[in-house]
Formats: sequence, C-alpha cells, structure tokens
Amino acid sequence: MADAVPALRCSGLGLTIGGARILEDIGLEVAPGEMLGVIGPNGAGKTTLFNLISGVLRPTAGRIELDGRDVTGTGAIARARGGLGRTFQTSSVFAHLSVHENVRLAAQARLGGSLALFRRPRAGDGADHVAAERLAEVGLCEHAATLAGQLSHGDKRKLEIALLLAGRPSVILLDEPMAGLATGDVPDLVALIARVHAGQGRTVLMIEHHLDVLLGLVDRVAVLHHGRLLACDTPGAVVADPQVQAAYLGQTV
Repeated sequence: MADAVPALRCSGLGLTIGGARILEDIGLEVAPGEMLGVIGPNGAGKTTLFNLISGVLRPTAGRIELDGRDVTGTGAIARARGGLGRTFQTSSVFAHLSVHENVRLAAQARLGGSLALFRRPRAGDGADHVAAERLAEVGLCEHAATLAGQLSHGDKRKLEIALLLAGRPSVILLDEPMAGLATGDVPDLVALIARVHAGQGRTVLMIEHHLDVLLGLVDRVAVLHHGRLLACDTPGAVVADPQVQAAYLGQTV
C-alpha cells in the first residue's frame, strides 16, 4: 500500500566524529516486507549506517523510526525488543556450546527468561521449542548437538541467522553474510536469506560486496558514497545510473 507506514525510516541521518563527517543527510524509507541492498566501497559508511539503525551508535543528526516509532534515542537492546535484529561481519556464536544451546539462549532472552547458560531445559520448555523451530528453518537440525565452534564457516552463518530469528524480528539487518564463505556454500545461504525474507513478511536490509548475489535477491539498492546516499532504486536502474558508474569506475561495489 502506498500509504503504509515504513518498516524503517531514516530522516536527515548523520554522524560526525571529531569534526569528520562519517555519514551525512541519509534519507531512506524501507517498506514492510521489502528487501533492500546496501552497497558501496570500503569507507562509504555502510556498517556505520547499520550501527546507527541498530543503536550501537547514536547519530549526531537526524531521526530513526521503526514501524512509525521514533527510536533515535533508544539503545540496541530496546530496538531488539522492538523487532530489530542484526547479524555482524564477524562470527558471534558461543563456540563451546552446542548449536541447539546457542539458539535456546537467544530464544530464552526473547521470552524474558534468564540467560543461565547451563540450565538444563525442561521438557516442553518454550525456548527449547523455539530453538528447534529455528534450527529447522535454517536447516541445522542434524547439527543440533554439535559444538558451534566445530561448524563449517557456512553453517556458522546459518546458526547466526537462527540466533537472529529466535528473537522474532520484523526488521533484519544482515552485514555481509557472504563474507569469507567458500564458493560452494554461497547458493545455500542465498536460498536461506530468500526464505527468511519471504517468511512472515520480514523486512531485510543487507550489506553485501558480492554484487551479483545481491542484485538477484533485493527489491532495491541503496548506494553509499563518501558517507552520502548516492542513489536508491531498483537493481537495474542503479546499475544503469551514470552517477553510480562514474563514482565506482574501477572500484568494486
């Protein structure tokens, strides 16, 4: 619907540190259920934008709205409870706990329970049930008893997505999910991200350097250049944009 409240809106968003402008005047609206790709060379401000949206950093200018609610002054935990989930470039799993225990802890936190790492779950425990569902969703059921640190890099990425989904987010930020993956692992993760996007009307923003992968997944692409939003349009329009072509001549976006 044209008049639907955006799942995410950034208005005049900026970050200045020590007189240096890291991001400037970012205006962005993401519709419910949309998948938006975020591209740009190193230093363009992509991860900084995710840090601002997720509450890791506070902007020095502008406003952030999540489902129509102003969350600019709230922290990362409040935004997570409000339906925002995020993965990071580096692995963030508990290597010495099983795959199932990792996801159970994330579900336990979302359900308001304690984070007692070694509390044995009761039969029928709500977090235990959610963990089993999320592992099925990402295709890791057969590895439920495996220590997370023993997973392949590709399966660790799947586990990170399962942890994120255990929090039941409506808006998901994926920061370079393909980073470090073996070529053979990419198709499985691409298919998983497509399923995650399709499931329950989730809104997804994804930073990705593999442009061929990203263009096949997203509805629109936002292009960052020197901390500013250079373009935001359909994949075809962005690739054909003379400004984008000129800005990235000889560079990998």
